[in-house]
Amino acid sequence: MKRSRWTIVVAGPAKSDFDDIIRWTIGHFGTRQARSYAATLNNALAALRSGPRAPGARQRDDIGPGMFTLHVARGGRRGRHLILFRVMRDEDRRLEVLRVLHDRIDITQQEQGE
Repeated sequence: MKRSRWTIVVAGPAKSDFDDIIRWTIGHFGTRQARSYAATLNNALAALRSGPRAPGARQRDDIGPGMFTLHVARGGRRGRHLILFRVMRDEDRRLEVLRVLHDRIDITQQEQGE
């Protein structure tokens, strides 16, 4: 029996992160590369439709209870960002993407918001 896909909810700070990443990429590498990296980020978000056990997702209780990360580099695509997410409380099969952060950041020092 096939289980239904998870719904992904992208919080405001994660939307801002995404926009900032694309603007920075345009400024440093051009529009073509920005489109390619946007596809990389979107592919990682799509992978989360499998839920918190998506290939490559890691539970990160060191960040906070119920927190997970997923690196955007997957399927042969390169990337330098992590998606920070959690399972939404009181919701059926919904994940909330909280932030999209550079993988060199000390993620335990970032605000996740509530």
